[in-house]
Amino acid sequence: MNAEGVRERATSLPREPGVYQFRADGTTLYVGKAVDLRDRVRSYADPRSARIRRMVDRADEIEIAVTDTETQALLLEANLIKRHQPRYNVRLKDDKSYPMVQLTDHPAPRIEITRDPAESATVFGPYTNKRQVETVVKALRETYGVRGCSDHKYSGRDRPCLDYEMGLCTAPCTREIDLESYAEDVTAVERFLEGETGILADPLRREMEAAAQDKNFERAANLRDRLETVEAFHGEGGEAVQSTGDERAVDVLGVAIEGEDATVARLRAESGKLVDRDRHTLEAPTGDPAADAPESGGVPAVLAAFLVQYYAERELPDALLLPERHGDGEVAAWLETEGVAVRVPGAGREAKLVDLALKNARRNVGGRDECAMLADALEIESAERIEGFDVSHAQGKAAVGSDVAFVDGSAETADYRRKKLTDENDDYANMRALLEWRARRAVEGRDDRPDPDLLLIDGGEGQLEAARDALAEVGWDVPAVALAKAEERVVTPDREFSWPDDAPHLHLLQRVRDEAHRFAVQYHQTIRDDVSTVLDDVPGIGPETRKRLLGRFGSVENVREASPEDLRSVAGVGEKTARTIAERL
Repeated sequence: MNAEGVRERATSLPREPGVYQFRADGTTLYVGKAVDLRDRVRSYADPRSARIRRMVDRADEIEIAVTDTETQALLLEANLIKRHQPRYNVRLKDDKSYPMVQLTDHPAPRIEITRDPAESATVFGPYTNKRQVETVVKALRETYGVRGCSDHKYSGRDRPCLDYEMGLCTAPCTREIDLESYAEDVTAVERFLEGETGILADPLRREMEAAAQDKNFERAANLRDRLETVEAFHGEGGEAVQSTGDERAVDVLGVAIEGEDATVARLRAESGKLVDRDRHTLEAPTGDPAADAPESGGVPAVLAAFLVQYYAERELPDALLLPERHGDGEVAAWLETEGVAVRVPGAGREAKLVDLALKNARRNVGGRDECAMLADALEIESAERIEGFDVSHAQGKAAVGSDVAFVDGSAETADYRRKKLTDENDDYANMRALLEWRARRAVEGRDDRPDPDLLLIDGGEGQLEAARDALAEVGWDVPAVALAKAEERVVTPDREFSWPDDAPHLHLLQRVRDEAHRFAVQYHQTIRDDVSTVLDDVPGIGPETRKRLLGRFGSVENVREASPEDLRSVAGVGEKTARTIAERL
């Protein structure tokens, strides 16, 4: 459409508020809002940027919708942008949440890291650093013994699991600890997560000092690093989270732009407490042609687009803290009408919070979307959730399988599963059994995890074929590929890929494959050691005494090195049994 065509179309338009769309072959190229449709559309006869000139040249029609008010035009524009995802608009692409820690609503609550907390759970966070959260949760479990197992694994047990012997759980499942005492430990965990750092830091410090005194310097160094993480856990911007006057809910936005990619990080404070954090990716073309938008685009244009598209279908906060003015008069009028206070703080507590939002935004901007790249390369709908599988055994003995989960490119350890397999020296048969187990649980509704977008098999064509046979037999329709270690070839049912070594989507598959392998080998070693331990064969040692020995000394090796006096300090071990242990080990 040339300049004359734009002027001719504008002449027939009303001088009322509304929304206009530039379209080509039925596809929406650009959506804009206007206080005066005729004047706004006429301005496109002389575009102020090469990008918008190309858009106008491509368009073959201009479609309008008249609204009663400017606010209606604002919200209709947001809805049309979300529906059509026009190429020439700044548009919101995704909404990725940060991890949280939840304590489930259960007589013996479990602690877990999740991105989708249960409504009935007690939830803390969100947090920006998942690795830090994992370190803290592990420290909490080691200190207070709060369980991390699923309710399915918890129920119906007649003996504690390995977590109990490793000191990660006090085993309320078999009442090794009574529920009243367990509840006191859960309360201590809650106190830490609510901000009482010393309740976890103090025990860690005492343990570190004891390890150093015993000249166990490696253990002491490990505890020192963990203590530093714990002490820094509550220091991420908490002091800045305060509201003003009657403002109950305050949202803080930070924006970072790299090329045509932008990230908006949003922090939400309610009654002075940080309760929510998330980040959103937008495509941010420069040169917005709207008359009252910044001509250069940039942060103001991204803010204006985000404010309308995000809050059009969400409750507005009482106040918004921004890194700079958005510069859109219609957005400003809408927010003022809705009673939202908008501030750009220059110093003080609010400025600290804006700085934190900017830090969170910069952490994500320009990041390569490995999941989307992988989905495009494999020609599947999505690869946001991937499950990886591997098997491990020793010449057919102690055969086990692993099932690890990755969400948005990061390990989702709460969704890891493992499976004892029938001892068989056949990798293909073991892989088939593992995938059949996973598929049947999914089809029968016995797996509490969502179905993955992609299954990754550790191996080559043979392992993939065995896995696909299992999926076909059960009737679970999920795409599956394999990654062979030797040449890092990606094997699909139809072809093989040899992607460049630096391909981000290959790195994603490698991370999933390597984690599945590590998890399988770790479980195999546990089963193998459990099978081969001689404690089971020592006269006078039953399951309870064996558990006390391992709980006291940590491993069979440490039991072997213990003195007779130390052995006799364990309940159930007398002088005769101590001598027998020493002889047998």
